[in-house]
Amino acid sequence: MQTSIGLVRTASAHDAAACVAIYRPYVLETAISWELEVPSEAEMSARITAARETHEWLVLERDDRVVGFAFGHTLNRLPSYRWTAETGLYVHPDHHRAGAGRALYTRLLRRLTERGYRQALAGITQPNEASNRFHRSFGFEEAGLYRRVEWKHGRWHDVAWMQLDLAGSADTEAPPGPIV
Repeated sequence: MQTSIGLVRTASAHDAAACVAIYRPYVLETAISWELEVPSEAEMSARITAARETHEWLVLERDDRVVGFAFGHTLNRLPSYRWTAETGLYVHPDHHRAGAGRALYTRLLRRLTERGYRQALAGITQPNEASNRFHRSFGFEEAGLYRRVEWKHGRWHDVAWMQLDLAGSADTEAPPGPIV
């Protein structure tokens, strides 16, 4: 999907290196990512492939360069959670507050809804008022706060969980469908 700020498209394994490059500073310099080590290109490629099989992984290209990515994946492996997705979004710092995140998240949430997911959850390391506001702008609501659950950069961090009802109250037993 072409937008005014670039092309949002489904990611492929070939996008792994670009995704690692964007993700690296989040892992090494912030508590936004819960990881302590930067994943390899092979690991990122595997994540992209796995997410696309069941949820979605998107990238935003601008001037033939990937500048951000968004994905959905399993929140919990228990089968009763199968209609719920956890979301993630990472944008190169040069493209913050320029519409990249909004373009990616708009398409991701639409795609998850099309797949049959009913709820989207986002875990946000606190404090992060910019991300909290961003999620609220999509209709996410506060679902809870896990206190002092992340140890990174020599201190404990709280993680807020925000939730979006993607498709209203669903009473169907049908699991999410295949990617189309």
